[in-house]
Amino acid sequence: MPASASAAPTEIDVAIVGGGMVGASLAAALIGTGVRVLLIESSAPASAAQPSFDERTTALGNASRRIYTALGLWEALAPEAGLIRSIHVSDAGRFGFARLEAAEQGIEAFGYVIANRVLGAALWRKLGEAPELTLRVPAEVRELAVGTEGVHLSVMSGGTRHEQFQARLVVAADGAHSQVRAAAGIGAETEDYEQVALVTNVTTDQPHEDRAYERFTPQGPLAVLPLASGRLAVIWASAPHNAQRLQNLDDAAYLRELQSTFGWRAGRFTQVGRRGAYPLKLTRAGAPVGPRTVLIGNAAQALHPVAGQGFNLGLRDAAMLAEVIAQQSGDVGSPEHLQRFAEWRAQDRRGVVRFTDSLVRLFGDTRPGVPLLRNLGLLMFDLAPPAKNALARVSAGFAGPTPRLARGLPVRHV
Repeated sequence: MPASASAAPTEIDVAIVGGGMVGASLAAALIGTGVRVLLIESSAPASAAQPSFDERTTALGNASRRIYTALGLWEALAPEAGLIRSIHVSDAGRFGFARLEAAEQGIEAFGYVIANRVLGAALWRKLGEAPELTLRVPAEVRELAVGTEGVHLSVMSGGTRHEQFQARLVVAADGAHSQVRAAAGIGAETEDYEQVALVTNVTTDQPHEDRAYERFTPQGPLAVLPLASGRLAVIWASAPHNAQRLQNLDDAAYLRELQSTFGWRAGRFTQVGRRGAYPLKLTRAGAPVGPRTVLIGNAAQALHPVAGQGFNLGLRDAAMLAEVIAQQSGDVGSPEHLQRFAEWRAQDRRGVVRFTDSLVRLFGDTRPGVPLLRNLGLLMFDLAPPAKNALARVSAGFAGPTPRLARGLPVRHV
């Protein structure tokens, strides 16, 4: 029977609001820990309305691969993942370039490119097989009240089922426009990069040989990533009016413009799939935690896709939060536990935000002399093994403790 508004609330330990890739990963990490988890998601995972599982792809770093291996998901994901064995970075129309080879770093690949829908489907299969999780999807949080002893949530499922929950901790995994963040009174700064990412897949007349490209153009960065299917994912960032123009082109005209801008390193572009457009902004929460509240993923920081660090950072948030929750037996929402999480994640978060933001600004700077210095820097980087070694380690995090899952270990000591 549907719960009435006057029924006693169901008590849980952790309420995760947002079942996209980061929120679903946190729920998966808490399976088997004995923690009572409620996951609330407004869109069905297979729905076109689910923004996390659209036509975009994600480049998983090696730490992210280890997290999914530890969660028992990588075996299913690996056949669907394209490998990045080499990276070519260039500045369009200029002489500077840099190359990185995974073999030189003693690793199989720098990253693994996987369709968001594939990753989302694997995560939700695992969640659906865990009877100890309370899943409410599609569902909406109608009311959320944060108190000193807990968080009260009023949840509407399927438009008809009304339930009350009392949680020790609420996790905001509901994106850059987080409802939970606002309810907790945590502000956020948003800086518009005045760019839109146009995302699609293309085929070429030659094998991609597991090579990824990051090409900085006068309009914005253009990333071309290898997929397991043999196709290439294209993420092309440019000013909104130019992105709209590119989206409106017919397929043949789009391919001609892509070829002209990118060049011939990947061969001739022959076919293009559906194109999707995504505005690019930098959003930073004023604080990572609040009373009985913690922010992860885009609710804490939403980044430009340059260098592909945003999701990997959010996944490390989820892995570390799962560890903090699972490792202690007391109140999971206590200020001491939340402060520990905030301190452990602070350096990594600051480092990644600074790194991606600096790349966008550096390669968008057209002041006299800057492009020349930038290209000299690329050439020096190409000749400097220590610099390449440091960049290859970025996916493990910039600083601070590495989550146990990211080291391939269980979420808690056994």
